[in-house]
Order: sequence, then structure tokens, then C-alpha cells
Amino acid sequence: MRRGAYDYLPKPCTPDQLRQVLARVEKTRRLENRITELESRVRSDSPEIDLTTQSAVMQRALDIAFKAAESDATLLLHGESGTGKSVLARALHHRSLRSQGAFVTVSCPSLSRDLLESELFGHVKGSFTGAHADTRGKVALADGGTLFLDEIGELPLEIQAKLLRLLQEREYERIGDPKSYRSNVRIIAATNRDLQQAVADGKFREDLYYRLNVIAVQLPPLRERAVDIPAILTTHLNFFANHAGRPAKKIDPEALMQLQNYPWPGNLRELRNVMERAVILSSTETIKISDLIETIRPSSEIQIGGNFRLDQIEHAHIQRILETTRTFEQAAEILGIDPATLYRKRKKGE
Repeated sequence: MRRGAYDYLPKPCTPDQLRQVLARVEKTRRLENRITELESRVRSDSPEIDLTTQSAVMQRALDIAFKAAESDATLLLHGESGTGKSVLARALHHRSLRSQGAFVTVSCPSLSRDLLESELFGHVKGSFTGAHADTRGKVALADGGTLFLDEIGELPLEIQAKLLRLLQEREYERIGDPKSYRSNVRIIAATNRDLQQAVADGKFREDLYYRLNVIAVQLPPLRERAVDIPAILTTHLNFFANHAGRPAKKIDPEALMQLQNYPWPGNLRELRNVMERAVILSSTETIKISDLIETIRPSSEIQIGGNFRLDQIEHAHIQRILETTRTFEQAAEILGIDPATLYRKRKKGE
């Protein structure tokens, strides 16, 4: 029991005793799964994105994804930051045969290597400084359900080998524990990076790439599905108006046209921020261009080939990359410069 057993049966035991113990185990597991999923939802204070689309390119992506939903095949979701990869991953879980299990998310860029390994696989008490108690890890919590690995391209090489073992053998080890554990988990991964290029650069294991890339789904950026923007805007407007206790707002036709023509470098994440700000600051029932001017820059502001200095174009590009990435290091890697150089360029442009 001290080593983690849930219960024990003294000999001799009856079938009824065994059934009672199994029923308690099943109830506990269902509660753990439900709590894990609710915690994940609470952390995401955003309106639910409806995956219904009028865009042909988006519909093709959804068709591929939903055909694979009921299988246990590993999916790799490609797309720019903010295109809705986590929303699609959750929808796939709910359409799968594992929908009664937990949907557990791990954000790969958010933690250091050591903490990320513990977050994924767990650890035993005393295995490292600060390990004051045993931790099961997200792989164990997702057992029987779905493990969503967000931004898998940021996973350190050392952990990539352990993830490969999990995919191939369904086994893993907790930090500080020599015992191997088995896992019945389905993995969905997402990335905004070119993993084939990362493999060529030696930053991502080729064997892991092929294990993850069983079924690939490419989500288009928002600028390539502008036909969906009016419906998405309505969803966000209603959500934030209700959230702020304000009457529902409408979009002025001229403002809607500008929103549809805007390139949305931050995709759905940027749209969410723009709509939240507009709902809070707009003083009328209709959101006009004047309510968007500080957050939506006209597409003609900086254009390649336009009458602009190189430093202006460079600064605009750096700002956009910083707005659409989660960490300074990730932005530097996309730009192909080291973080110190990025910091100097950013300060110089301010």
C-alpha cells in the first residue's frame, strides 16, 4: 500500500469482494479523469470554437482528422500558432472511443527539461531536489484517455527518446524509479514548426517523427479561411459580452470588411484578444473601425516592396513574431538569431 497499491484482498477472497474492490477502483479513476479534464477547461478561459466551417481547405483538414478520430492512431496536427490545434485535439478525443477517459494536455515549451520529464512521466519522492512526494505524471493520468502534447517540436532530445519508447512499447519509467509502467494512452501531438527541417538540423529524432506522423493534419491559418471570420467573430462577441455583463454587440459592415482583409498573424488567439478589447472599450452597441484601430493595423502599413526602410520592415516582422510565439527563445529560433541579438534589435526598434 505504501508503494502505491490501491487496495488488497486477503486470502481466501470471494468473487463479490473482488467485484467491490474493482468497482471502487473504477469509480476513483473516473473521478480522477473528470477532475483532470475540468482543471484543463478552467485554465482555458476562452469561448468554445465551433469547428463548423465554410472553408474548403479547413473542411479537408477536418475530414482527415475526424476519419481517424475513432482509431487509436497517433495524430500530428500542423499549423501556425493560434490556428486551433488544441481545440481540434479535444474534439477528436470526444469523438473517440476513449471519450470517457481523461483528456490531458502537456505544453512542451512551458517547462525546463527536468520539470517537463517529471510532468510527463512522474517521479518518486526524493528523486531530485524538491521531490517531496510521489507524482504519477500526465502519462498515468491520461491512461485510458488521450494525451495531447502541444508544441511537440520544443521537446528536448533527451525526453524524445523516452516518448519514443512510450509510443513503441507502451512503457515508461518515473524519475528515480527503476520499475517500468505500462500505459494505455492515445497520443495527439501538435506543432507550429517544420519537423522535417528540425530532423535535418538534428533537433528532432527522425524515428520519433515517423512514429508521430502516422496521420498528419494541416490546419490552415485564419487568413486562408476568411469566409469563416464572421461566424467566429459572432461567437467571440457573444462570449465576451456575456462575460462582461454587457448587451450583445454587432460589427459595423466596414469594420467587418477590414477584419476579413486583415492577415491575422496571431490567428484565432489574436482574434480573441481583439474582440475582448473591443467589447470592453466600445461605448456603443456596434463595434466600428475606430474601436479596432489600436489593435488592427491596416495591411498597407508595412508591405514588402513598399516605400519602407529595411529597419522598419525588420522591426515590424520581429514584433509580429514576438506577438505570435510563447517564449523569447522560440521567437529567436524562428527568426534565426540568438536571444541576445533579438533583445538588442527589439530595444533598438522601440
